[in-house]
Amino acid sequence: MKFTPSKINLFLLYKLPSAFLTGIRVEEMNEYKSVIKVKHRWINQNPFKSMFWAVQGMAAEFSTGILMVRAIDRSKKRISMLVTNMDASFIKKATGLIKFECNQGKLIDETIQKAIDTGEGQVVVLSSEGVSKEGVVVSKFNFEWSIKVKS
Repeated sequence: MKFTPSKINLFLLYKLPSAFLTGIRVEEMNEYKSVIKVKHRWINQNPFKSMFWAVQGMAAEFSTGILMVRAIDRSKKRISMLVTNMDASFIKKATGLIKFECNQGKLIDETIQKAIDTGEGQVVVLSSEGVSKEGVVVSKFNFEWSIKVKS
């Protein structure tokens, strides 16, 4: 699959409908960085009139996971991936447009190459920050991804 924001957003509709319905969309993506946006709306709010933490988590995970999927595709190897741990901090109320960015594509490439070279499973921790339109960090996520080359 060619990794363009519009194709990935279409993928969301068919394979991850809850992410699509809550408004999660790819804004920008290349080999080293992805930016996922989501706007606070009625469908994704909590009782306190801010974005539900799970929606922020989906957007943050997607910003790291889509970089991982793209790097695995470029490797031309069969590699499994799984989130094995996650931690988050919620700093401010998430309202309006929030963008989640992960810019660790180089680290992903290095980790995948190490898994290919050694034949052993590898773990990489990828970060994503949610930032409001005003430039305020509203949440921070760290996802521990486990990868392994399939035989």
